[in-house]
Amino acid sequence: MAQNSCGKLCVDAATTSDCCKQSGAVKKVFPDKVYKSEQPKGPDATGMTCECGVFGAIACGDYPTQMDIAQMICLGLVALQHRGQESAGICTSLGKSSKNFSVHKGMGMINNIFNDEAIRKLKGNLGIGHTRYSTSAASEAVNCQPFVVHTAHGALAIAHNGELVNCESLRREVLERGVGLSTFSDSELIAQSLCCAPEDVSEHDGPNWPARIRHFMTLAPLSYSLVVMHKDKIYAVRDSYGNRPLCLGKIVPFDAGHANIEDQLAEGWVVSSESCGFLSIGARYVREVEPGEIIELTRNGYRTVDIVERPDFKRMAFCIFEYVYFARSDSMFEGQMVYSARLQCGRQLARESPLDADLVSSVPESGTAAAHGYARESGLPFGEVLCKNRYVGRTFIQPSNRLRQLGVAKKFGALAQNVEGKRIVLIDDSIVRGNTIGPIIKLLRDAGATEVHIRIASPPLQYPCYMGINIPTREELIANKLNAGQLANHVGADSLAYLSVEGLVTAVQMNKEHVNPVKSGYCTACLTGEYPGGLPEELSW
Repeated sequence: MAQNSCGKLCVDAATTSDCCKQSGAVKKVFPDKVYKSEQPKGPDATGMTCECGVFGAIACGDYPTQMDIAQMICLGLVALQHRGQESAGICTSLGKSSKNFSVHKGMGMINNIFNDEAIRKLKGNLGIGHTRYSTSAASEAVNCQPFVVHTAHGALAIAHNGELVNCESLRREVLERGVGLSTFSDSELIAQSLCCAPEDVSEHDGPNWPARIRHFMTLAPLSYSLVVMHKDKIYAVRDSYGNRPLCLGKIVPFDAGHANIEDQLAEGWVVSSESCGFLSIGARYVREVEPGEIIELTRNGYRTVDIVERPDFKRMAFCIFEYVYFARSDSMFEGQMVYSARLQCGRQLARESPLDADLVSSVPESGTAAAHGYARESGLPFGEVLCKNRYVGRTFIQPSNRLRQLGVAKKFGALAQNVEGKRIVLIDDSIVRGNTIGPIIKLLRDAGATEVHIRIASPPLQYPCYMGINIPTREELIANKLNAGQLANHVGADSLAYLSVEGLVTAVQMNKEHVNPVKSGYCTACLTGEYPGGLPEELSW
């Protein structure tokens, strides 16, 4: 190991001394300290991105299975494409040998990576998959997941959603064992951490993977959801704070319909960051993986093998922005559909910031559920005022500020007959940098709107995230520069108001199955600066 001029520890300084220039990584500062590196979005970036989605599937019964596991995982990843569009991968196992897995990974969108030939080569009775948007490592093919390492006990594959807040101490611990690391990916760090057995664990009869996973979880409190595959088993793992989502599904017979899931024969089991893709692959939602839970899936079913508790004085810290922004609206969290939580956010927003107006509408499609909630609570009619052009590229590729703003306007068309002469309440889910809302307001005014009032169905974003969401630095977040009144003037709105933090928490709990203070809690760090595990460690690389 050697330390390059960039300050990073690399396996071979001669070949990696230009890694900083190649990756384009920049260091995140908050406040007066250097923490985990993030990928720069450039001056024309407009928002935040969720980082990853994980998926796993295993067939029940005798092997070889008649189920196309690789195709099923591919479809599951397509349903999670909104969580990452940078790279993707699938790893499968026949379940007979621990020596070899079939792996296919690549950069780009899932449908461009996996063609018929690639899927045919991914033979197996179980497998895991991953779709990625980078945080802790550069956007390069070497960082594609699932990450596979070859141990003394055979191959081990890992897919990871989240970001380790204490990666520095873990990295140091792994390097001190004499283990070389070829990437700066958290996933490789997790894999190498699992390769060595804890000193207090006896493994005379083979590796004790649950004990190894538990040991890693005690070293790394958050943030992660993992799927880990070894030979004929998949382990589904969620950090003890429950910061990142993970759920369990049951593959049922094709003609199962809407029958009671407990009465249906299991043809297999799936785990996923979100439940939104279950129905499309013939699976039914069973439940969430609990915070700190380690679930083992085999051809015979699933079982909880361990639960790692968080400290008594710490509450659960599920990322509240999964409800606001990241998750697909048909996913289930905490016994409720994400759509219903967003509807309640709109209702709460109407109670907190009412208006006398003619029409409630949304920025499609992100603000639509909240807009319906606002309309129902306020008694105002809902109507569409914007038509989205689905074939316009993302706005951050535009080369100048003026062209970028034109790009945002080209992304939407105004429904002039719905707009002309109307006082409009326009609902959106969030404002990050504030680049996009101004051109939309101008578009509506040009179409004849007499008033445009902006209502945001979440509180102002003021702090970066260190737990798997790529939120810009404090300096880039518009809420740290302008208050609501100033921002309204800046973007040309007649008024602008946010949902309060208390209102957001109230709204997402409205339809929950159970509201147990001991088993409930949310991470609101990007809104309040209160990080559940404290600030991450300062990096030396």
